[in-house]
Amino acid sequence: TLPCLPGARPCIPKDFGHGSPVCVCNATYCDTLDPLVLPAPGSYVKYESSKAGKRLERSEGRFQSSLRTPGSAAGGWRCHRGDPPRHHGLSRGLPAGLLLTLNISVLYQHVKGFGGSLSDAAAMNILKLSQPAQDNLLRSYFSESGIEYNLIRVPMACSDFSVRPYSYDDVPDDYELKHFRLVDEDVKMKV
Repeated sequence: TLPCLPGARPCIPKDFGHGSPVCVCNATYCDTLDPLVLPAPGSYVKYESSKAGKRLERSEGRFQSSLRTPGSAAGGWRCHRGDPPRHHGLSRGLPAGLLLTLNISVLYQHVKGFGGSLSDAAAMNILKLSQPAQDNLLRSYFSESGIEYNLIRVPMACSDFSVRPYSYDDVPDDYELKHFRLVDEDVKMKV
C-alpha cells in the first residue's frame, strides 16, 4: 500500500475528446485534496467541479445572520449572489440569482455520510487496474487526502451494470430461501 501524502496534489488533466477533462489517477499518481477542516460558525466551504475543468476547487464564504427567514419567525443564515438582493444577505461564490436560506431551528434528518454505488461494472474495472492503481483510486474516494466517502451502496443481485442477469434464489416458490446463495460477482468482486 502506498503512503498517504499530506497536502493537495493537483489534478493532471487528460482530455479524451469529449469536451470535459478528467484527472489522471494511475499506479504512480493521483490528485489529492488538502485535509478537510470544518468552517467556523456562520461560514461555509464550497468545492466546485465543472465541465470547463474545475476539479473540487475550494472557496470560502460567510453566511449573513438574519433575524427572520422567509415565511418563518425563526432565525437562520442566508447567502445570496446575483443582483443586489431586496432582502438581507450577500455572499460570494454562488451562482447568480441563487438564494440559500438555512433555518437553523428546524432539523429534518441526520446525515450519516456520503458515498457512491459499487456496481458489477465498477468492480470489474477496478479489479482490472494494477494493485498500486487500485490503492490510489480507492484512496482518492475513502481517505482523508481524497473525498472521504464513508458509505457504499451495493446493488442486491444484478443491475443494469451487470454483464448477465442473476438473482440470489432462482428456485420458484422457495419462500424459506433454502436455495439462497451469493454468486461469483458478489464473492469475487464486491464482498
